[in-house]
Amino acid sequence: MTAEPADLAAEPDGAGDVSGDAASEASPDFVQSFARGLAVIRAFDADHAELTLSEVAVRADVPRAAARRFLMTLIALGYVRSSDRTFALTPRVLELGYSYLSALSLPAIAQPHLERLSHELDESTSLAVLDGTDVVYVARVPTRRIMSVSIQLGTRFPAWATSLGRVLLAALPDDAADAALEHSDLHPFTPTTLVDRTALLAELDRVRRAGWAIVDGELEEGLRSIAAPVRDASGAVVAAVNVSTARRGDAESELARVLPALQRATAAIEADLRIR
Repeated sequence: MTAEPADLAAEPDGAGDVSGDAASEASPDFVQSFARGLAVIRAFDADHAELTLSEVAVRADVPRAAARRFLMTLIALGYVRSSDRTFALTPRVLELGYSYLSALSLPAIAQPHLERLSHELDESTSLAVLDGTDVVYVARVPTRRIMSVSIQLGTRFPAWATSLGRVLLAALPDDAADAALEHSDLHPFTPTTLVDRTALLAELDRVRRAGWAIVDGELEEGLRSIAAPVRDASGAVVAAVNVSTARRGDAESELARVLPALQRATAAIEADLRIR
């Protein structure tokens, strides 16, 4: 594996810093070089599978010389490959998330129920957990691609703009949900995206009382998603399941078609969780 010499030539560090919580970075326990290395890994995603050294530095918000050293280290460890002037992750990065997924019994428990739900409705189904202000997909059964982006395990979306996320945010205490919205970039994905913080808090309250959420064309035009919570044996919401459909007919009719099957599936997952 080789890289363009001009891109890998040593140069002095710049003044860039990894963005993050200032209080955390000020802690004597905060290791900035480790945080920067993780930022370099996160610079790659589905839309940026291959990047030049300069692009990595910009997306990771680190000096170009530091980005070079991190990339060289990751190449030596087998997590990154290089070709000409570009870099890309290797399948070995999956090891970094495997420990979490292998220790998490929830996706394995939910998968057969998602498959039955998908077969019953002939729609895509997913299971997600909350990570900060994002939802992360940990299990999924696709039927057809109805979004412009491909959803895979590990895909993240802003929680506030998704049915899965609204279910999970609604399960938080009011102050925690409010803080999550405060730290979210509330911007419109479509003309109908709900971006007003007060209105979103009111919607979370409705979701909390109803036990389900629907997002109709807010994340992507033509996409409708209905979600319900999954609770553990203590009653705490640990995940959410959704059914994603292409918008057809009115939302009320679609809700009547989807919600009963969705709630049966979440109840079955919860029953298996209690047994496990």
